Amino acid sequence: MNTDKMLGVLGGMGPLASAEFMRSLTLQTPALRDQDHLPAILVSDVRVPDRTAARLGTGPDPLPALLRGIRILEGAGCGAIAIPCNTAHGWFDAMQAATALPILHIVDAAAADLRARGIASGCIGLMGTAGTLAMRLYQERLTNYEVITPDAAEMARLVTPAIEQVKANDLIGAYAPLAEMATRLHAQGAQAVVLGCTEIPLGIAAGPALPFPVVDTVAALARAALAWWHEA
Repeated sequence: MNTDKMLGVLGGMGPLASAEFMRSLTLQTPALRDQDHLPAILVSDVRVPDRTAARLGTGPDPLPALLRGIRILEGAGCGAIAIPCNTAHGWFDAMQAATALPILHIVDAAAADLRARGIASGCIGLMGTAGTLAMRLYQERLTNYEVITPDAAEMARLVTPAIEQVKANDLIGAYAPLAEMATRLHAQGAQAVVLGCTEIPLGIAAGPALPFPVVDTVAALARAALAWWHEA
């Protein structure tokens, strides 16, 4: 590991997901003392406009606020940036073009998790915000997979309300609809279900473990950050 390297975390989208990212980053580090952990600075900027609303044309562009957070992290001396929000990666190219710092892509982190499970191709399920699904973030980056997603009725009845429940700190209430949707995707042939919204793993963790593989994109991004830190 390089102890001179510091991670920047552009968060607040939502704040609980950002806190869970920091928790996951800490718990996944093989450490015996404070100084063994990855130095990190979290900017939990809840002022960033809603990413799904922006992508669907019903809200303001979040890019200026995202770039504001990146400038703060640059000024703090960070060496790379992690963004624990899937939908924000719809502006990944614009953000990366605006900074010399590498931005760790959450979809690449999810792909690494799938490969680590021995799932390098085939059918996978994807749950996420309406914005993430509309942008086809996973489909366009994971071209060696068949990606199946909830339909419009399932999004309206199960996924979107559950994401809103997590944002309102009702994790227990979010579990049943999220578990139902993941189970539906598995029944349709998904070898694993990618929890492609950083609120979704929080809801899934609030109840019994599901009997099939799921990819926690919060934990996967934390592993990607640790891999960056351990690079020479």
